[in-house]
Amino acid sequence: MASSELLLSLLKNHFGYDSFRPNQLAIINDLLDGSDVVTIMPTGGGKSLCFQLPALAKNGTAIVISPLIALMKDQVDALRANGISASYFNSSQPPELQQETLDDFTNGNLKLLYVAPESLPLLDNALSGIDISLIAIDEAHCISSWGHDFRPAYVQLGYLKKRFPAVPVIALTATADKATQQDIATLLNIPKAKFHVSSFDRENLYLEVRPGNNRINQILNFLEEHPDESGIIYCLSRKSTEKIAEKIKSSGYDAAAYHAGMSSQERSKIQEEFINDRTPIIVATIAFGMGIDKSNVRWVIHYNLPKNIEGYYQEIGRSGRDGITANTLLFYSYADIIQLRQFIANVDNAEVQHAKLDRMQQFAEALSCRRRVLLNYFGEHYTENCGNCDICKTPPTYFDGTILAQKVCSAITRMKEQEGVGLVIDVLRGAKNAQVYDKNYQHLKTYGSASDVSWKDLQQYIIQLVNQGVLEINFREHSRLMLTPLAKSILFDGKKVSLASIQVKQEKLEKERKKTTKKSGLFEQLRILRYELAQEANVPAYVVFSDATLKELEEKKPTTEQEFEKIQGVGQAKMEKYAATFISEIKKYTASKKTKVLTHLKTWTLYNEGLTVGEICEHRELAENTIYSHLLKIYDEGEKSLNLLDFVSQDEVAQINKAKNELMDAEGLKPYFEYFKEKMPYWKLKMGLFLIEKEGAVVQK
Repeated sequence: MASSELLLSLLKNHFGYDSFRPNQLAIINDLLDGSDVVTIMPTGGGKSLCFQLPALAKNGTAIVISPLIALMKDQVDALRANGISASYFNSSQPPELQQETLDDFTNGNLKLLYVAPESLPLLDNALSGIDISLIAIDEAHCISSWGHDFRPAYVQLGYLKKRFPAVPVIALTATADKATQQDIATLLNIPKAKFHVSSFDRENLYLEVRPGNNRINQILNFLEEHPDESGIIYCLSRKSTEKIAEKIKSSGYDAAAYHAGMSSQERSKIQEEFINDRTPIIVATIAFGMGIDKSNVRWVIHYNLPKNIEGYYQEIGRSGRDGITANTLLFYSYADIIQLRQFIANVDNAEVQHAKLDRMQQFAEALSCRRRVLLNYFGEHYTENCGNCDICKTPPTYFDGTILAQKVCSAITRMKEQEGVGLVIDVLRGAKNAQVYDKNYQHLKTYGSASDVSWKDLQQYIIQLVNQGVLEINFREHSRLMLTPLAKSILFDGKKVSLASIQVKQEKLEKERKKTTKKSGLFEQLRILRYELAQEANVPAYVVFSDATLKELEEKKPTTEQEFEKIQGVGQAKMEKYAATFISEIKKYTASKKTKVLTHLKTWTLYNEGLTVGEICEHRELAENTIYSHLLKIYDEGEKSLNLLDFVSQDEVAQINKAKNELMDAEGLKPYFEYFKEKMPYWKLKMGLFLIEKEGAVVQK
């Protein structure tokens, strides 16, 4: 096995990082020991590194099974940018390029070769004479019919372990429930695989659900609050994608529709425009996005309800892969439920799909922390609220639901965890129906113990207990309710449970507008530079550097190669390619900022020389508002010889204070400007508010 020093050296030199993310090193060491591995790790958690780094540390070539051409191209571009010999092989390539790739492969010139499962048979002869270091199967949930994205071509992959028994196999996915995880190991013939299930928690994603009325206007308001950001809007139908994209474009945004009804050339072009930041907004069906390694997607909107939590989780996971704050917004209406039920009515595993849709609906209607709902669904039984979802930001009214929770858990225990929600509710309410009597449940101690709670309310409380991780639903066995370890602590250890009061939610159509955070000037300049360099190299912008790396460059402003090398995401190859260019841009920006900082001092010098504000405007060719802002800045920096009341009178300050009291929490100066019927200039309003808020000015007449 490779030493820790070697692995850290490879990590820094090729990927630019000084330390591993959670679980990465343990997975890598298992592979280097020759063990098979099943890895469940959220999008953005660093799955690819788990096989890319061992491929560098071992002799031979790693075979990477990947479901989409776009995914292969992205990862190969990124590897080559990091100085790693990699290529991909698929049926869409011209014969001469396929042959060139095969030659590199058979001659041992590649550390990693990406191939689609459908194209794997074309490599059959070449595989026999090659030293294979490891086999990586990405998006491994595609092998399971219980998964949300079953792909028949994956089923054949089980032969690889039989053919190459000594070669370690790693299966990776971001989304798999317990049933799917077990299928992956069984169908790939790796029963002794070591499981590494990372936390599904993506703390940087803000989770929000809104009612699905007036969606277009809500989306346009959202876009106004998130200018110049890249994002994806998911829809159920092809027609919707085109309609919504047109409305967004007509409002002045760059957007494109994407769906399976387009030609492959059209889809490839749109995807390429998105990846390369030329079209920042994509309106798409779920056909879009699988495996796209674009790290700077800042938001994902679901125009319609997804059909299951796995799909929803995977789709929102395409935002914020760089670890920086990202927003997710889901619109929910009952019309979506009806449409989705029609979609899945005739599929082979309709019962399971209906049960999963029910859980998706319960997530949308949740009255408890949404992150807890997601994590509990994937088997992580969290009890703390996240503070980063709409429920946590605006919580409902809670009551002590411990006794009710104990009654529910006790009933499920006495029914031997064999029944679904409906029958559990009937027993708790003391229903006198055939189903209860046929199974003699009327004799249970908990029969009728919650008869004072309505059927609908009790259903909602049970859903809350599922969402909180107290109960779980076994989809494979008629969606029966089961207890989790948390339920046992409620029954036997006196653990308290809070439940949200059931009431008609008065949805606020007009949300409080968030202040738009303008991007720093340096970040924008570095982003433009990154885009230009990416265009020259014909690679996506994030392949040059991620947003997270640009943020660190903005914060630390390195001006030497030694400082630049310490930035996360800067490896040896990128150090050699980009250090001088980015350092030059940072120095240029720093110098310009120093000049800008001095500009108010130039105004102060002229003012001290006796020039009036009007004369200074003329001399410096600047607007009156700018000159008064300079003088206010001088005063704020401590120049108390300057008297602001020379510019704004006490009477005017009093009027501004009166407006402030009437306008309450008005944001910005525009409401004040309109209050005074546009007769009091912005600079005077700014000075008056400064005197009131910062100086505690006497404002009485």
